[in-house]
Amino acid sequence: NVLLILALAFVALIFIFGGIQGVRGLASLIGSVLLIFYVLIPGIYGGYSPILVSIGVSSLIIIVGSYITHGFNKTTSAAVLGMIITVVATGIAAYWVMYASHLSGYTSDEHVYLNFDTHGTIDMVGLLFGGVMIGLLGVLYDSAIGQAIAIEELFRAGKHMTHIEIYQRGLRIGREHIGALVNTLAIAYVGASLPLLLLIQSYSAGMLFMLNSEVFATEIIRILIGSIGLILSVPITTLIATYMLSEKYAATHHT
Repeated sequence: NVLLILALAFVALIFIFGGIQGVRGLASLIGSVLLIFYVLIPGIYGGYSPILVSIGVSSLIIIVGSYITHGFNKTTSAAVLGMIITVVATGIAAYWVMYASHLSGYTSDEHVYLNFDTHGTIDMVGLLFGGVMIGLLGVLYDSAIGQAIAIEELFRAGKHMTHIEIYQRGLRIGREHIGALVNTLAIAYVGASLPLLLLIQSYSAGMLFMLNSEVFATEIIRILIGSIGLILSVPITTLIATYMLSEKYAATHHT
């Protein structure tokens, strides 16, 4: 009953304060959940590469969520393209880090039980990679959409500015966004890992030994990979949005 009441309150607040945009955001959320439960999880459980499935589903979530929420226009397309390029670039970095750091992927009892249940058919390191990539999407989405809309507004207001000036001003906005979101991302991961942080207080080994243990190292990697993806999304999306929207607003200004 508590879960039902909380869910109904969430939906009601979306309708009351979010309006049509909130409803579209809710539809986007439902689409993302369906992709996770009917594409991502069955794909990984079926023995497909968690890395390829995670990148594919991440791209689908980006495309479906962005166009449902913000509509079919050049601003949304610029954000989508920026997010997909960032996901691929971050994915390559994450792939190297996962294997270069010799992680096994067994960071909790759930991983052990899953390995027994699937008779070792699932790549646990790849599954860890997939979790990092899916976790990146929320903050990446916020950053890319914000940058694309900022560039659109700069083109509308700054008819006298060159494309380079638009790009530079967009980066200025993005730097402020990075400062806020990186802190948000780190705090969110810290909140999820609070039991691990409390464990530090009762751990007798040295700090370096503890940080290099897989449980702690995995959480640090999550924070750093997520932050790197967030930082990369700003210049990438800003550049793409400046290029894509310049033609649209150049034609408008000429008219």
